[in-house]
Amino acid sequence: MNTTPTTEDRIWSILSHLSALAFGMGIVLPIVGWSDQRRKSNYASFQCLQALGYQSLGYTVWLLSYLVIAIVASIIVIAMSGTESGRSGSTAATLAPWIIGFVMLGFLALYLLLPIIAAAACALGKDFRYPILGNRLARYLGYDPLQESEEGGWLIEDHELRWVAAAGHFSVLIMLWGMLAPLTAWILYGKRSLFLKFQSMQTLVYQASVTILYFAGTFLYLAGVFALVASMVGIGQLDRSSSLGIFGMAVAVVFLLLGGLIILVIPLLHILGQWAGYRVLKGDNYRYPLVGRLAGKWISKGSVSEEKPA
Repeated sequence: MNTTPTTEDRIWSILSHLSALAFGMGIVLPIVGWSDQRRKSNYASFQCLQALGYQSLGYTVWLLSYLVIAIVASIIVIAMSGTESGRSGSTAATLAPWIIGFVMLGFLALYLLLPIIAAAACALGKDFRYPILGNRLARYLGYDPLQESEEGGWLIEDHELRWVAAAGHFSVLIMLWGMLAPLTAWILYGKRSLFLKFQSMQTLVYQASVTILYFAGTFLYLAGVFALVASMVGIGQLDRSSSLGIFGMAVAVVFLLLGGLIILVIPLLHILGQWAGYRVLKGDNYRYPLVGRLAGKWISKGSVSEEKPA
């Protein structure tokens, strides 16, 4: 039995892995590759789905680890600077930004290195597996590189669809470009799978709402800062009891509070997206509050209209 990947299998696998270097913009490619290679090549399908997971779930893990390392490194450097005095303390404070910078750069290099290694391995026809992710995904999809792709030998279809849907949820952390994952899945499989259509639709609406909310909060916060600076300048030129100055300060405070509150809520919405992806992988047809209900009604109306005779 010949289990050597074909040239087409390798090309799709290489492109899917290397698309991670685009930092979110390439998340479409693994989905397109999986859609094209489904029921053609288990090898290419698995590699594409693995690359998709690395760009969505892997990006989430990488970003959270990035933040943890940054916080821990900052605490250690501050503690060292506080306990030491004189020249030693000054040296620690000077080296602190360099230490943190090297840690961040090294972690970024590691994130970018893995897809390059994956692409090189696939170019040689090797069955590459990302650390932790690869073997778990293979078991989840029922992937066996030695199993012949005949009837009953393909990847588990339900788990394939759930993995793609979950990747859309996980990609909520990828600002703007993350919306391409559910949008592409919706376009390619909206008519083939009602489950993937619903999950992709609600995920797209949810991510768009989170993105709009983020930009709205940022705009309000910056507007508040601008209003605060302008009002302080105005108060310096006018009488401190001027109603114009007081009104400007009030507007600035309201904008700052609203913008800050919205920005603080965004991480909670990101966590909800990760939870939704986890629930989908566990077998649930998860629905976001409000958004899921609206998407379900829209799909139901569309299904009824399609069933009516022309």
